[in-house]
Amino acid sequence: MLKRHSVLIGISASLLLLSIAMMVYPGGSVLDKNSVGFDLTKNFISNLFGAKALNGSDNPARFWADAGMIFLAVSFAMFFMRFSEKIPQKSAANVIKYAGAGGMIFTFLIVTPLHDIMVTIASTLFLLSIFYITVFVLKSKLHFFKILCVIGMLNFYFTLYLFGFGDLVYLPTMQKVTYFSMIILVLLLDYFTTKQDFAK
Repeated sequence: MLKRHSVLIGISASLLLLSIAMMVYPGGSVLDKNSVGFDLTKNFISNLFGAKALNGSDNPARFWADAGMIFLAVSFAMFFMRFSEKIPQKSAANVIKYAGAGGMIFTFLIVTPLHDIMVTIASTLFLLSIFYITVFVLKSKLHFFKILCVIGMLNFYFTLYLFGFGDLVYLPTMQKVTYFSMIILVLLLDYFTTKQDFAK
C-alpha cells in the first residue's frame, strides 16, 4: 500500500513543506525588495532557498524549502522509474528511467548557488523524459492523457521561453502553473495508466 501511494505521499509532503516555506518567507521579490511575504505572482520558488530573503532579512523559509525540494525530486524520480516499467520498448523505457530519475539530482541542486545551470540541465532531462512519455501516450488510446501531456509540455516550453528572455513579470506565475500542471500529470499517469495501455 505504501509503495503504491509513494509518489502521492512524497509530492504531498513536498507541497506541504514548500507551503510552510512560503508562509514564513520574510519578503522581497525581484521587482520589489521591500514587499512583505511570498507572493505567488511575484516571487520565484528559488527565492525561498537563500540564506537571506530578498529584503535582506534572515530567511527561515530556506530549510523548509530545501526539504520540500528533496521530497519533490525523490517523488518524481520514483515516478519515472515506475512509469518506465509500463513501456514495452526497452530503449525508450531506459531514457524515461535514467534521464527522468537522473535529472532529479539536478532538480534538487536548483537550491544551490548553481541555480541557473541546474535549471537548464534539469529542465532538459525532465522534458526529454516527458517527451518520450508523450510519444507513447499519443500512440495509445488514452485520449484525455494526450491532451494533458501536450498542455503540460506547452506550459513547460513557454515557461522556459520566458526564463530565457528574463521575463520577470509573467515568469513567476508561469513557474507555478508549470509546477502544478506537471504534478497533476505525474500523479494521474502514475495512478491511471497500466502496461496494457502501452502494449504493442
